[in-house]
Amino acid sequence: MNATTVPRFWLVLAFFAVYFVWGTTYLANLYALKAIPPFVISALRYLVAGLLLALLAYSKGHAWPQKEEIRDLAISGILMLVGGSGLVVVAEQYITSGSAAVIVATEPLWFVLLDQPRWKLYFSNGKIIAGLLIGFVGVVLFAQMAPANSPHQDQSTNQFLGTVIVLVGAILWVSGTLFAARRIKPGRYNLWHTTIQLGAAGLFATFLALANGEWNRFAWLAVPLPAWGGLAFLILFGSLIAYLAFAWLVTVQPPAIVSTHTYINPLIAVLIGWLAAGEEVTGLQVVALTVVLTGVVLTQLSKIQAGG
Repeated sequence: MNATTVPRFWLVLAFFAVYFVWGTTYLANLYALKAIPPFVISALRYLVAGLLLALLAYSKGHAWPQKEEIRDLAISGILMLVGGSGLVVVAEQYITSGSAAVIVATEPLWFVLLDQPRWKLYFSNGKIIAGLLIGFVGVVLFAQMAPANSPHQDQSTNQFLGTVIVLVGAILWVSGTLFAARRIKPGRYNLWHTTIQLGAAGLFATFLALANGEWNRFAWLAVPLPAWGGLAFLILFGSLIAYLAFAWLVTVQPPAIVSTHTYINPLIAVLIGWLAAGEEVTGLQVVALTVVLTGVVLTQLSKIQAGG
């Protein structure tokens, strides 16, 4: 199926999912964190989403991947979903959801820095180098201009710690993505691939929550409805609808078009965090956000023009 045969209605819905839904998952993290520890959130999110997707994959009769693919899918799933998205949840104990989204927006910059086979191509392009520098300067500015109030009443703001955690998460997400791209054969994707990634991530997050004592601190009956609602949103909309929409879009639209969610998600996250959670957004932070996105856009466009 090519882009010309895809109904516009489904394209609009899919782009809405990757633009808006992924942008609102940062706020959903905040609601879930009100009563659920971070790695418990990831464990429940990925295990439940994986189970639901497994039922769908089984009903459609999709072929089970080979042993080597299962191993590689599990590794990439742990890196991306626990190391990447999972650490974002941890970081949102210390920084606002909007701040986390802005830092995650640097992922295209990390793709350039970590994609070693293409370094010669990338670093011979002055615009890519300029984009990298501008993007990271923007992150530093944004961190310095963070509001003084805490995103959680019972925790102190630690912008530096939260920023470092999200940056590590972004690096792990990119590492997992590059690992999967190099090890998983193209053209063989089916629903079991995502199911295995979700299942492996859920089991690893369960282990981390156990080792960290989070399960002992987690009281099922004490979790208020808004926290359960945040977790349900992450499962249904974040890990199923939006992710599957993204996986479908990359098969019917140019990757450069689909990747524009990188620019839209932080804008949505900052706006929703301000409107729904009362997160403070200063004028200087808006300037810093613009700097970050300028660097990301410059890097992405230069990569595309260079054939990377």
